[in-house]
This record gives sequence, C-alpha cells and structure tokens, in this order.
Amino acid sequence: MDGTPAAGETSRRRRRSLNTAVEYAIERKLLTENPLTAIKKVKSATSDRVDPRVLVNKTQAAQLLASVSYVGTWDRKKGRRLVGFYAVMYFAGLRPSEAVGLRKSDCFLPEKGWGVLTLHDTHPVSGKQWTDSGERHDKRGLKSREAKEDRPVPIPPLLVAVLRAHLKEFGTAKDGRLFTNERGGLVGSSTYWRVWRDAREYALSPDLQASILGGRPYDLRHTCITTWLNAGVPVAEVARRVGNSPEVIHRVYEGCIYGQEEAMNKKIEKELDWPEEGHSRR
Repeated sequence: MDGTPAAGETSRRRRRSLNTAVEYAIERKLLTENPLTAIKKVKSATSDRVDPRVLVNKTQAAQLLASVSYVGTWDRKKGRRLVGFYAVMYFAGLRPSEAVGLRKSDCFLPEKGWGVLTLHDTHPVSGKQWTDSGERHDKRGLKSREAKEDRPVPIPPLLVAVLRAHLKEFGTAKDGRLFTNERGGLVGSSTYWRVWRDAREYALSPDLQASILGGRPYDLRHTCITTWLNAGVPVAEVARRVGNSPEVIHRVYEGCIYGQEEAMNKKIEKELDWPEEGHSRR
C-alpha cells in the first residue's frame, strides 16, 4: 500500500490467488487463455523459514498465558476466556483457525494422563461478502487434507488441566465450541490479536516488547513445533500432528533445531560400532 515491495510469501500468495481466479474465468469461458503465463515470475531471496527470535521459552510462555488472564475487566472476562485458546496453540500446535472452532465433543480430557484433540474443520476469517453464510468466518475442512478427514492430536496433562478448568468456568457455546466472545459467537481475529498485544505488555520487559519475540499468536504454534522437534520427535510424526507435510516442516523449521548434534553423533557412533583391529565383528 505504501509502494514498497511486498514480502516474498505475500507476492507468491497473491499470485496464486489471482491465478486461481483466472483459471476459473477460463473454465467459465470468460477468458481464452491465462495471461499470467506470459509474466515472468520474479524469484525472491526471502525465505519462509521461521525466525528463531520469535520463539518463546517455557518461562516466557507461562508468563504470557498468565498475563492473558489479566486482560480486560474481571466481569467481562475478555482475557480469561482465551487462556485455553492460546494454550492449545502452544501445547498442541493448533492454528488459530482450528482453535476457533474446537468443540467439547472434539476433546478427550481424562482426569489423569494424556488427552486427545480430534480436529475436523477450520474457521478462517474470510469476510461477510465472501462466505455463503454471510458470516465473517468461513467453515472449511482441515488444511492439506480431504474435506471429511480429521486429525487427532495427543495433548499433555498440563493442557488437559487447562481445558478442564476452562470448561468448568465458562462452559461451551450453544454449538459446543470451547472458545467464544462475550456474546457466545466465534472469536474474531481482531479480538485474539488485541488480547495478545495487551498480554505482551504485561508479561514482557520493554526491550522484549519492542522485539519480535512472540509477536503474533501464531508464534505459539511455531514454538510448539520447534519444541517437539528439539525433543527428538520424528519429523513425520510432528507433521502428522500439526497438519503439514514433512517437507514443509524440514524447510520452515530447519533453523530452529538445536542441541541434538551430540545425541545424533552418539547414535551414528553406536550404529557404526567398528570392530577393534584384529578382531572380527560377531
């Protein structure tokens, strides 16, 4: 909007959207060919890899989630009703659009041990003029999956406790959704962005507030994925839990994996197990 070049990912996303519209026009016989094929793609040097500086550590995550509960007045419960919303991103790697539509029926929350969230759909913000229902949020299947395919995500006992406490205090919306606004409707992106912005001011020192550390709610998902990778969870399993392909996980998070070199070296050394000179290996 200010005339400066857009980010590489923004340009690619806009071009994909425009190309989809043109292909649809060709299908409707409004155009005979795709003019975009004649326009050379400008290769961008930018990368979609996650910047490690956005990732929060365990102490910062605890401070941020606690600070969320202090946003807004006690009566309106603006922040308190969203603590679990951010928690499912940090502990289970959910996208905001997946957390928005999470229902009680999707949750297995035992009194002890690990639970499971079974995701069925997403509720991305599209705008009233672009949805069939006339609502701001559209309802779609899970990203990168067939329309009726679900995705079970195991969740640790700490998140189970957070969600059980949330249900005890706030209950659910009429359709069973866990997270709602004050009127019981879908949580808007502007709402969870504002609450997160205020929580950062409460939780972080001025120098960290000015940094990109945890600058977006989505950075909680990035932190979750990175935590799993650094814990040694296989990439294929991380990809299954968060709804990405292993290729995407490798590409996007390759700069965030650390502290495993010594462990990997020991595994390789054990596998080689070269016999001493003069002795045969049995």
